[in-house]
Amino acid sequence: MTDRNLVLGIDIGGTKTSFGFVDREGTLIGATSMPTEAHDSAETFVTRLHHRIEEIREDLLSPHHLCGIGIGAPNANYYRGTIEKAVNLNWGDSVDFVGLIQRYYDLPVVITNDAKAATIGEMIFGNARGMKHFLVITLGTGLGSGIVVDGRLLYGYSGFAGELGHTVVDPAGRQCECGKRGCLETYVSATGLVRTTLMLLAERCDPSPLRAMSYEEMTARRIFELAAKGDIIALEAFDRTARILGLKLADAVAHTSPEAIFLTGGMAMAGDLLLKPTQQYMDDSLFGVYRGTVKLMLSGMEPGKSAILGAAALIWNELAS
Repeated sequence: MTDRNLVLGIDIGGTKTSFGFVDREGTLIGATSMPTEAHDSAETFVTRLHHRIEEIREDLLSPHHLCGIGIGAPNANYYRGTIEKAVNLNWGDSVDFVGLIQRYYDLPVVITNDAKAATIGEMIFGNARGMKHFLVITLGTGLGSGIVVDGRLLYGYSGFAGELGHTVVDPAGRQCECGKRGCLETYVSATGLVRTTLMLLAERCDPSPLRAMSYEEMTARRIFELAAKGDIIALEAFDRTARILGLKLADAVAHTSPEAIFLTGGMAMAGDLLLKPTQQYMDDSLFGVYRGTVKLMLSGMEPGKSAILGAAALIWNELAS
């Protein structure tokens, strides 16, 4: 019997690292996670990761051939194979992460940031199959993005092209963790939604259960739940978020003229509460030649699996090129 061809997809976060084995059709097996323990060195982390990967490989039911490894990580540089100045990882200015992995695996290894990995995942396994021009916007704690033009993911000269989350909404606006002010992700993200809600509670007198919540209790999920029940403050917070996102997506359309824009991540779980007003604000702000040409859609990647599948798609795409 021929061994099954698999790749390993790894998603590294500041708190948790997830990985699993994926075949060419996108079937995920052996998915698991482990604490990142970001205070440790990168070398210590990779040693722990290697041991955990091999434990899972031993439990795989069918014989397999490991073809390559794809990795999604914060501030990962595709060209250099490095993770650079990642805020939530105590690994210094630059770590040759691909080099560390290849100490244990003599295989093709490719790395990029998590949003770009999600973009390749959408192209290979999601709703963007067959598309050559599209954007993916990941809405979580921050805002990540990936841009595909002519069927190729855009990296640019530096390897960090497409950071829409750090385009500026207001130069005198909210402080961003990147050091700038007014970045899009400070307004359009789970944390941005909470900040908008707190501002509305200070500005307005409408009664709302939100007023009884502490800062720690007020999450994007709770705001969504109240918006779904018709809470005025929560609905206004979503509307303001959609307006800013729609305006900035209209700018992005002017640069790349995509066929579609896909929303993914925890905030995208709000569905039409975010999708419909964002589509309207974007359409209203588009230059005339683009109107009616761009679809705003939810990701086709399965929630909870998209990060691993995206990293796996990254290496499958590399192996096919």
